[in-house]
Amino acid sequence: MGMGNEEAIKQLQTLMENVDEQQNKSFQNLHQGYPTETLARFLKGRDWNVAKAHKMLIDCLQWRVENEIDNVLAKPIQADLYRAVRDSQLLGMSGYTKEGLPVVAVGVGLSTFDKASDKHYVQSHIQLNEYRDRVILPTATKKQGRYIGTCVKVLDMTGLKLSALSQLRLLTSISTIDDLNYPEMTDTYYIVNAPYVFSACWKVVKPLLQERTRKKVQVLQGCGKEELLKIMDYASLPHFCTKEDSKSSRHHASLKTENCFSFDHGFHQQLYNYIKQQAIIMEKSSQIMRQGSFYVHLPEPNADDAKIAKNIETEFNKMDNQNGFSNSVNGVAVNGH
Repeated sequence: MGMGNEEAIKQLQTLMENVDEQQNKSFQNLHQGYPTETLARFLKGRDWNVAKAHKMLIDCLQWRVENEIDNVLAKPIQADLYRAVRDSQLLGMSGYTKEGLPVVAVGVGLSTFDKASDKHYVQSHIQLNEYRDRVILPTATKKQGRYIGTCVKVLDMTGLKLSALSQLRLLTSISTIDDLNYPEMTDTYYIVNAPYVFSACWKVVKPLLQERTRKKVQVLQGCGKEELLKIMDYASLPHFCTKEDSKSSRHHASLKTENCFSFDHGFHQQLYNYIKQQAIIMEKSSQIMRQGSFYVHLPEPNADDAKIAKNIETEFNKMDNQNGFSNSVNGVAVNGH
């Protein structure tokens, strides 16, 4: 870390001494014992501009206080509804990289967001973020004996269709929540199983991304297995990256790769049980409202996210109108990085 960056952190630390009690308590939950690293994340998210990073962090803390984010891991979604969310908002954790970073899997193409209300998808997404930040990353840090503050994400584009336009508003809102309140939490984004629809949209979106984000994105060939095995063991591969040839299928025949999106997967069972346990603890101390009472107002997309969403919509419509694509466009791999 350069001298300029260290000075920026010191300046932000000084500014943060003036936050009120509620915000300070929320900041404790946010940094989990690593305040300097957390300040650095917000500074990175604003290109090391201290004033902008300070505003971003204060706005984040205010958002956390107003929406009771610090209690979200004690507000379980009813089990059958949570299963419906998991079946239609495909997110999970498949393991760890060889360096100890959590591997988060996202089923972009096959997520339908059609089995629950927007508020439950947002609640579940925030719970996953908070569980990652308050449980998974601190545990990984302790295990590795060094600070682990980011994850890698593997994004499965299987099934990406023109009909995804109907989900764009919700996805953009969730993306804005992440951008504003969980900056710089992802080390690398790996894109796999990319059809032509993604290839066409990526050409439009890539120039709009900030340089630091573009550098994090790697588009892998096919299911990405060979490249991903360089950074993680086979057991940590997401299930959609384990397409086998005859040699590897014999070699890995004894290894079972579970669907990490499923409610029945070990990660989601641990998460859900943790939330239920936290709810019991909070109820006993009368610090929390009844189950299901969580609601976060969907934010207006920031300017960059709105522009990206608009360009995706334009590109999808162009493909639909000019090329006569149906809603089942799929299967064409994207080569390169």
